[in-house]
Amino acid sequence: MVDKKESGKSYSSKNIKVLEGLEGVRHRPAMYIGSTSKNGLHHLVYEVVDNSVDEAMAGYCDKIEVTLNKNGSVTVKDNGRGIPVEPHPIYKKPALEIAITKLHAGGKFDKGTYAVSGGLHGVGISVVSALSKHMIAKVRRNGKIYQQEYKIGKTLCNLKIVGKTDKDDTGTEITFFPDDTIFPTTEFDFNVLQTRFREIAFLNKGVRIILKEEKTGKKETFHYEGGLEEFVKWVNKTKDALHKPIYFTKTNNGVVVEVAVQYNSGYQENVLGFVNTINTVEGGTHVVGFKTALTRAINDYSNKNKMTKNGNLTGDDVREGLTAIISVKVPEPQFEGQTKTKLGNSEVKGIVDSVSMVSLSEFFEENPTIARRIVNKALDSQKARNAAKKAKDLVRRKSAFGGSGLPGKLADCSKKKSEETEIYIVEGDSAGGSAKQARNNQFQAILPLRGKPLNVEKASPIKVFSNEEISNLITAIGTGVGEQFDAQKLRYSKIIIMADADVDGAHIKTLLLTFFFRFMPELIKNGNIYIAVSPLYRVRKRGDHYVYSDEELKEIKKKLGENASVLRFKGLGEMDPEQLWDTTMNPKTRMLKKVTIEDVVQADEVFSKLMGDDVSARKQFIAERSAEAQIDI
Repeated sequence: MVDKKESGKSYSSKNIKVLEGLEGVRHRPAMYIGSTSKNGLHHLVYEVVDNSVDEAMAGYCDKIEVTLNKNGSVTVKDNGRGIPVEPHPIYKKPALEIAITKLHAGGKFDKGTYAVSGGLHGVGISVVSALSKHMIAKVRRNGKIYQQEYKIGKTLCNLKIVGKTDKDDTGTEITFFPDDTIFPTTEFDFNVLQTRFREIAFLNKGVRIILKEEKTGKKETFHYEGGLEEFVKWVNKTKDALHKPIYFTKTNNGVVVEVAVQYNSGYQENVLGFVNTINTVEGGTHVVGFKTALTRAINDYSNKNKMTKNGNLTGDDVREGLTAIISVKVPEPQFEGQTKTKLGNSEVKGIVDSVSMVSLSEFFEENPTIARRIVNKALDSQKARNAAKKAKDLVRRKSAFGGSGLPGKLADCSKKKSEETEIYIVEGDSAGGSAKQARNNQFQAILPLRGKPLNVEKASPIKVFSNEEISNLITAIGTGVGEQFDAQKLRYSKIIIMADADVDGAHIKTLLLTFFFRFMPELIKNGNIYIAVSPLYRVRKRGDHYVYSDEELKEIKKKLGENASVLRFKGLGEMDPEQLWDTTMNPKTRMLKKVTIEDVVQADEVFSKLMGDDVSARKQFIAERSAEAQIDI
């Protein structure tokens, strides 16, 4: 029992800390930008750019320039109206200073300023200021150029006029240096930023975004007059599109709904949702509303034209091969958290559903050839679903008769709580045998795979679900796939791919990652998928030293001298169980790579190019990157 009198001595008024101004942001930055990792660092740029985008959505800005400066800072410049500089009526300080130094201050809270806004919370630029060791704000307004500087959210000087400009030349320019005491790395990635800016340009037709990197001289301009129709064609550029894009837009109760749809001949679903240009990677009510309407509209058309034979089509059926962009502009969006990954407004579901149902039904009536093509694709998917259901029912029947229903090759662990367990997916029976001997059977399960896994990018769902190795994998993981996916049924918190450190091993890893990305993407998003890093060499001198790269080998040979014995491992099966445990399976000594998705659109494109049917696109991809290839002789 806790002695409350004793414990109370250390808990008094002096333990209650009041965080003034922006101190709370520096104390808990992840609450505001998601993390202090690479993602959080880039989020700073997005917050500043979102302010310029809000000006664009309001009709006052059509050009945004983002420059990665040589000195490590970032400059974002727009031609909007410029943040107001006049004294605030209550605080008696320039409005610019209030917006940058006070949390929850800004034009986002005044409905007359912005009808819709991505930066709804009003914490964006002030959070960037709090997490920057230096920030310079310049405003072009009223024919003058105003400037003020800040350090970790506090003003360094009063607002001053530093020049004159033409009265028609207006806008805001923000330069900030991220604080290296907050962020482990402060180096920005051009490729990560260009992905987001491409999205913004697609979502705001006519807006021009220029991204420049001084150090390398790279420059990209994003400008799309076609908007979402161009976006959906761009996403499908490596696929065989079945028809011209279906596009519609309508405003309902102040909510602007804009949708572009295009099916391809593949089997994968790619639905991207945006709210006020923010990519809602976890979806939300707008995505649910669209999916519901799509299923209903296709079933209505199918039934009306007597195309359905085996009951109504499901959501999984109608979304096979679908690429869709759903962009909504909502006056008062309710996001889950400051990083805005999921929309929660319940009313938006009904609005998107209603608009999509009417628009899709009209399109199908006016374009019967396309409508029949889409319905026939969904009917093919239905056949595959029924085949998959039979396979699942077979597993259930096994369980009902007292068996575990788990694959016979699976060497399961004794612990049952998923948060305490992990499964190694191992290449080949010989490596699987070594892994079974090497493991700690309390928390480590082993599933050996025979041969190379099926390339699900090219295979139909019928072939995927009837494949024994894939079926074993799905059963062992326990979550199910597609609409039946349930994260609560995950049997292991870590799913670890362990393959040889050679070309074949790399191919097996890629095939398995393709499967997870296409059929269980939630496991990647939730951080459950890992890749084991197995050693390339064993260097023997005064004991065994395991080496994981050629660079590391050079270093250790220098250190130990040239009489050192070097063994190149050709496969996991060559290692005895003790070596395998020490190098690849012992949680205290092993190295694991966590698999993450930084950009869903780019990941989809890469998987389509490298694993799909388009040979010419794959050849071009390889040729462009041949200089980066490492050949192991």
